[in-house]
Amino acid sequence: MVGIGFRKDFAAALLESPFFHPAFIEVAPENWIGVGGYWKKLFRQALEQYPLFTHGLSLSVGSPDELDLVFLGKVKDFLRETNAQIYSEHLSYSKCDNAHLYDLLPIPFTQEAVKHVSRRIRQVQDFLERRIAIEIVSYYTPVAPEMTEIAFINAVLQEADCDLLLDVNNVYVNGFNHQYNAKAFIDQLPMERVRYIHMAGHEKVAEDLIIDTHGEAIIDPVYDLFAYTVQRLDRDVPVLLERDFNIPELEALQQEIDRLQAIKNLHLKNHQYATA
Repeated sequence: MVGIGFRKDFAAALLESPFFHPAFIEVAPENWIGVGGYWKKLFRQALEQYPLFTHGLSLSVGSPDELDLVFLGKVKDFLRETNAQIYSEHLSYSKCDNAHLYDLLPIPFTQEAVKHVSRRIRQVQDFLERRIAIEIVSYYTPVAPEMTEIAFINAVLQEADCDLLLDVNNVYVNGFNHQYNAKAFIDQLPMERVRYIHMAGHEKVAEDLIIDTHGEAIIDPVYDLFAYTVQRLDRDVPVLLERDFNIPELEALQQEIDRLQAIKNLHLKNHQYATA
């Protein structure tokens, strides 16, 4: 199954379109908690048609601040009321001294950070009474690293005992920017923890720099990395097509959804033959 982010830019068109058929929708809970009027009505209509996945923006698991339990309480209510299938968040931080930075900043690759972040993820899971999936984020410079990125991610996943949101484009972007082999990186991930996959486009702004924008179509090398990723999975994992701005016609989004689903179908068919 391949879904799409439920964005106000095309929400009404999505619900009315006879040819646009994502398998599910995704929202950031904080963008919809407490929303009323027209948008609440539209969102409720969407929930009648599509399963809901959620991807948060404000948890800030890497922050030195204490977790905002009031906010988490609202998230818990939202997940229950909407019957959300997944709650995912970013392995990053976006708040410090109660100042919201409106960006996803990298966490230092250190053992101290592993312990801090893992404790907070476990606290969130206990509070929400559900497992969460943590996303590998794109970053443009490491912050005082004492260990490799892959060692840091795997240590957090193990110590927090949480699921993984594998953003394939982020791995491609990080591999390009930091000059490592993206396929070798994926080979080292615990694929049994992958519960959710994100796919998106990016922008190459210099010969040695790619920016993760979610504002462009997916390029062929990222499709290739996606195919490599799904071949390493032993089950069907839901995939989200992310498009945050520069929104094309819905026909173009449907073509990307169809291509992602075709890659998944080919893998699932080959896996069935291999295990028959």
